[in-house]
Amino acid sequence: MRAGASLRLTDLDYDLPEDLIAQTPAEPRDSSRLLVVHRETGELEDRVFSDLPALLRTGDVLVRNDTRVFPARSFFRRVTGGRIEVLFLTRLTDPHGSERWEVLLRGRPRLGEVLESEVLGPGWPLLCVEPLGDGRWVVENLGPRPVLAMLEDAGVTPLPPYITAPLADGERYQTTYARAPGSAAAPTAGLHFTPELDSRLADAGVTVEHVTLHVGLGTFKPLQAESLGEQTLHSETFSVEAAVWARLTEARRDGRRIVAVGTTSMRVLEHLAREADGGRGAGAAALGGDVIGGDTRLFIRPGFAFRVAGALVTNFHLPRTSLLALVMAFCGVDETREIYRHAVRERYRFYSFGDAMLAV
Repeated sequence: MRAGASLRLTDLDYDLPEDLIAQTPAEPRDSSRLLVVHRETGELEDRVFSDLPALLRTGDVLVRNDTRVFPARSFFRRVTGGRIEVLFLTRLTDPHGSERWEVLLRGRPRLGEVLESEVLGPGWPLLCVEPLGDGRWVVENLGPRPVLAMLEDAGVTPLPPYITAPLADGERYQTTYARAPGSAAAPTAGLHFTPELDSRLADAGVTVEHVTLHVGLGTFKPLQAESLGEQTLHSETFSVEAAVWARLTEARRDGRRIVAVGTTSMRVLEHLAREADGGRGAGAAALGGDVIGGDTRLFIRPGFAFRVAGALVTNFHLPRTSLLALVMAFCGVDETREIYRHAVRERYRFYSFGDAMLAV
């Protein structure tokens, strides 16, 4: 396995026929296909996601991300009439008490310009405070209610650009266990779970725990540096109940396998493991009290030493993304290429509404 620092951006490319990009979710959720990857032997099994309870061990602990997608995309107008698309990413801490957000703007506003909502007009003004580069801005909410409340009236669910079909039910871009609003994109590995499947997992002796990571640019923005060793990720906010982390720590001591559901759950687990072991490379977390919280920029790439997860449930990801780099780190670079070639040959469905893989 080559180290991540020696990999180039082009190493994260692969060929995908456009008709394999899923436009609609599977119905029911757990009827999606599941490619089982046996990392030690290289064996690949074509299964269905509803088989998951039979594929896991008694005593396994599934860790899922319970973030909820909020209607983060909204449209505004400049004083000149030009249209600006605003994708709200992360609320920022502001010492002056105003509500400021990091956003992604599509358009060309000016510093200090006030935008008006297309839906609410002057009832929702937004001040452009500071450009951050790559279309990112700091904006200040000048409206009468918090941004999340304003977006309930003037926002839409930010589906990925490769999904062109309209979504009949917005809840299909949410996991069935989503509870904590804050994501601009869904943690898609969790979209395959149903309450009935959860019951069958419990009957099989599999425990489920939840962490929260609000999905933003750190997850979905394509990588840009030609060398992965030069790439950094945008920070994303996470939180974990201290009692959950204590149970996970005990499970690890007892030799029980931790199964990360999605790359976002994996990043939280591995970030916290490094914090607990005294490492500071991933960025400090606020440890202590009832909740463990903080921001992570952890970039998991080939050569990474996993400390927590022994298995991974994930979807098939876009080229040139940190998500694909994480899968290569867990399964091997050449091995992941063969996994993806198999998925293409067998016509698995790709990306957010696509099929899943289980790497054990």
